[in-house]
Amino acid sequence: MSMNFRNQAMPAIKQLAVCGLFALSISVSAQDSGDSSVPLQPYAASYTAYKWGDDVGEANIELSQLGENQYSLLYTSKVSKFFLSDKRSEHSIFRIEDSSVVPYQYYYSRSGTGPDKALKVTFSQQGEGKITVENGDTFKWNGEFDNQIYRLDLAKQLAQGKTSLEYDFVNYRGQLRHYGVEVVNEEVLSLPYGELAAVKVKLIRDSNKRETFAWFAPSLNYALVRLQQFKDGDEQGDIKLKSFKTL
Repeated sequence: MSMNFRNQAMPAIKQLAVCGLFALSISVSAQDSGDSSVPLQPYAASYTAYKWGDDVGEANIELSQLGENQYSLLYTSKVSKFFLSDKRSEHSIFRIEDSSVVPYQYYYSRSGTGPDKALKVTFSQQGEGKITVENGDTFKWNGEFDNQIYRLDLAKQLAQGKTSLEYDFVNYRGQLRHYGVEVVNEEVLSLPYGELAAVKVKLIRDSNKRETFAWFAPSLNYALVRLQQFKDGDEQGDIKLKSFKTL
């Protein structure tokens, strides 16, 4: 493989994998939005990842209950193109307290072409509250989510008809970030899973170089069914729902 081809292809594989970091939403029914006593519905979903029109891998997510009001959210993805590969996982442990999502621990790992990476973030409610990034920074905790679970609230808000939202969270690099989310329209999608009506949203970043669109299906409790990302106008990846089941 030429170095020029590798330099062109590697960012595309990397961006396709990063798509999944926003992609996979927790499923939450509308009745959960105002009653913390109603448990989340554990489920498993899988997605097919596309790049340059080809099937290049898959992503999976599983939400499980660990105990009373305590949950685990596990995301994994594996994509490859030619001789390049990227394998990632995110694992969130969190609680539901007074109808709010409260993060406890977040783990991230990445392996494949290029350097391997790992991250652990702990959220402590002791004292004024703090966020500790292992071998990294410590922040005062001002209600930020981890890189995954802010999407639990997003699903809830979409179910309530909200069209514009903002979130503060710690990303998979251990950095504080702020995103906006705006509803674009409603569409009917043809997916590996089948045909589904979905709400399309756009992720709003400070930079305009990258655009991310996500589709959430009301019939599946506002679970994510498609994610598409662009950089400088070029598609970086497209992830579509393949299977979904409650557990």
